[in-house]
Amino acid sequence: MIPIAIGVGAGAGGLAGLVMKDSRFGLFVSIVVSILGAVIVVWRFAVAALWLGGTPGGILTATVGAVVLLLAVALIRKAAR
Repeated sequence: MIPIAIGVGAGAGGLAGLVMKDSRFGLFVSIVVSILGAVIVVWRFAVAALWLGGTPGGILTATVGAVVLLLAVALIRKAAR
């Protein structure tokens, strides 16, 4: 499931980098943050036995992780300004 998390995280990061232009992350940083978020959430769900099962569950879990970490980093950067 980690390869799926990396792929989904990269896709979510690329899309978020295009959509969230005011965050000033840049495409590369958005992709890296999204990959980290996806991998962390997939790993935590697997450890906590909250896995949704199968490839669709992995894609959904990785997408949620990528989006949540991107939003968290955006909020932290906004508060620091």
